Amino acid sequence: MSLPLEGLAAVVTGAGRGLGRAEALELARLGAAVVVNDYGQPGRDGSGEASAGPAEEVAAEIRAGGGTALVHTGDVSDFRQARDLVESAITEFGRLDVVVNNAGILRDRMVFSMAEGEWDSVIRVHLKGHFNTTRFAAAHWRERSKAAGAPVYGRIVNTSSEAFLAGSAGQPNYAAAKGGIVGLTTSSALALAKYGVTVNAICPRARTRMTQDVFAGLEQPTEGLDPLAPEHVAPLVGYLASPAAARINGQLLVVHGGMVAVVERPRVRAKFDSKGDTFGFEELDTVLGAHFADRPSGETFAAAEVLGLKREQR
Repeated sequence: MSLPLEGLAAVVTGAGRGLGRAEALELARLGAAVVVNDYGQPGRDGSGEASAGPAEEVAAEIRAGGGTALVHTGDVSDFRQARDLVESAITEFGRLDVVVNNAGILRDRMVFSMAEGEWDSVIRVHLKGHFNTTRFAAAHWRERSKAAGAPVYGRIVNTSSEAFLAGSAGQPNYAAAKGGIVGLTTSSALALAKYGVTVNAICPRARTRMTQDVFAGLEQPTEGLDPLAPEHVAPLVGYLASPAAARINGQLLVVHGGMVAVVERPRVRAKFDSKGDTFGFEELDTVLGAHFADRPSGETFAAAEVLGLKREQR
């Protein structure tokens, strides 16, 4: 019996640790050859001797399990290095089928205290990084589809966040970047569907090096799998990358702790028409003032209820 991703080639960004590591290992377990991307170079161990970097360690783990892996240490927020990442999969494996965009950083601060560099760096790594790899993978699949005269196989799994859905007061840069990724996802899903490519986004919740301060107050269980373990997220990524998920496109899913939730697309709550050709201040005050007078205090477009989602015990 063949594995779900047997014969396919995947790229996972930010795969040296945390979520990316778990996702790369899962794709390999399902049969894919994986390019393990993580920015940086091999470091040094405690004795000062050169040591393998995290990407190489993940690749070695994949190879030890009988899989195929290639290491790429480029910066996905750099346009040319992202192109090199995509081309490395095509050159090494002869094809590219799956891109998992996971690389990211945090520079948390309230909006009134945030420095320009803290804003720019987060937008660059998350949002531009997602665009860069998507752009070159999409061009590759489009060219292949045109040459074949038929759709090809392509899967993109992007990483958004509940910080975008619920609104995170101390993360305006991160929330904005993750919201932008959802826009990139839905736009790309529509643009690439005719070429056989699906593009989806997940909002994972996991205890990683990047989120260690966020979940610092939540203790890890002494027995069993941590509800915040990245291993809860990786299976969904593997599924979305597979042929079985061909009908899932342009979707946003929340995933953590043995739970997957499909997020409803935005819907229009209310609509008002002007009595004349256009609205004036007084008429707007009449219709909007009355509408919001009965809404709960503090309610915004943010869906804070997603933070309460959890797996029901059986």
